[in-house]
Amino acid sequence: MKTVKLTGIVISENSLGDSDKMLTILTPNLGKISCIAKGAKRPKSLLMAGSQFLCFGEYILYKSQDIYTMNSCETIEVFYNIRTDLDKLNYASHITKIISDVTTENQNNYNILKLYLNTLYAISETDKDLNFLLSVFKFRLLKILGYSPNITECVSCKEKEEKNFKYFSIKDNGFKCKECGKIDKSAIEISEGTRYAIIYSIMADSKKIFSFSINKQSLVEFELISRLYFNEKLEKEYKIEKLF
Repeated sequence: MKTVKLTGIVISENSLGDSDKMLTILTPNLGKISCIAKGAKRPKSLLMAGSQFLCFGEYILYKSQDIYTMNSCETIEVFYNIRTDLDKLNYASHITKIISDVTTENQNNYNILKLYLNTLYAISETDKDLNFLLSVFKFRLLKILGYSPNITECVSCKEKEEKNFKYFSIKDNGFKCKECGKIDKSAIEISEGTRYAIIYSIMADSKKIFSFSINKQSLVEFELISRLYFNEKLEKEYKIEKLF
């Protein structure tokens, strides 16, 4: 039996018998791992807090063959404000579903985990529009996954003047100038604010990706483009499902 110490966040919890839980924990170096938390459902269990959905903590696990069993945990962040706000919980659960879909076992997930934690923190600790946070998250995740759109030139004529980027093409993966965008049926006309939001979401320092704002018109465009482009690249239609 091997002892493993790691940090991670619980992205799913399920009952296992009367008192135990089966957890999925996302870690920076081992990817997603399944872990049994024995007795975690008991009121006085020392594992109760650390085995809850969205708990980020330090864990000591026993590994026997391919099975992890939780021995102890020290919570770092439980995102309390998400737990007490149904709208925030819906969005956090939606993002968690996406994270679960794009991660696997034995995978280096450092950048994905960092983005996930930063997004949960923004949801929990700020009053920023939740669709705005989700849209920034999607563009940044696509960059990490290798699906970043072309934001340095018109994808058709190679025009490089940023102020001339007037459209975003879903089909051709990036900005287009006015002339090229008009003949692309998949292209969406965008405002200056939307162009800035897309560029900033992709290029900004990871700690500052949510530290900007846009007006309502740009937010509508930004949300639409992020949703369509994200679903296109991941080949799946993601919708926010209400929990209750």
